Amino acid sequence: VQLQASGGGLVQAGGSLRLSCSASERSFGTYTIAWFCQAPGKEREFVASIRWNGRSTYFTDSMKDRFTISRDNAKGTVYLQVNNLKPEDTGLYYCALDYGLGFESGSWGQGTQVTVSS
Repeated sequence: VQLQASGGGLVQAGGSLRLSCSASERSFGTYTIAWFCQAPGKEREFVASIRWNGRSTYFTDSMKDRFTISRDNAKGTVYLQVNNLKPEDTGLYYCALDYGLGFESGSWGQGTQVTVSS
């Protein structure tokens, strides 16, 4: 399954964005999807994930009050709604699919850049 992330951009602190992760195959709907962020000069970090049925979601503590993850399997898309953005949220946001062996062994999109100005 190939993934494509989109929706990033340049926003002021306090602003919002909706990131989208689109899949190339209908089987997308059977897998857990996650978002990761790689800030400048830092390692890639987990942001949020959602199970195949959308009933279970997980967030990193620093973002759980501001970010929402959802999915529309009929459209083959997972969304990350990011609100009240902070400069430290700046980074390249990737979506990833877990085939069952962990995200590192799964499928990754190319990333979408989010830049938050103060």
